[in-house]
Amino acid sequence: MPARVDARTAREFLRDVQPFLTIDRPQLVFDLSQVVRLDAAGVEMLLHCMSQAHRRDGDLKLASLSPQSAVVLELTRTERLFEIYDSCTDAIRSFSGFLPNAMRLQLLDRRHPPTATAA
Repeated sequence: MPARVDARTAREFLRDVQPFLTIDRPQLVFDLSQVVRLDAAGVEMLLHCMSQAHRRDGDLKLASLSPQSAVVLELTRTERLFEIYDSCTDAIRSFSGFLPNAMRLQLLDRRHPPTATAA
């Protein structure tokens, strides 16, 4: 995320992430650790991105909130609408529960290949 998320930078950022929002089941994590200014347009852009992701059966999660972004999300009472994680790694790991059952089984099979048994 840009350091300043205002009307201009929010539009630019949205334009940059739009391709990721239009895929099937988008799973996005926005790292807010470097955000020093977040205004109403920035909050609106975050909500728009989350809404777009949800429409395609995906999700948007926030990670590593800077003190300023945490305060703004709290004051606007929007922090309760997002899943917020201490780190990007934690946010990314949280998506494993969203895998379709068939994909989850494929991943498990790769971790535990079948062993040959004697009859």
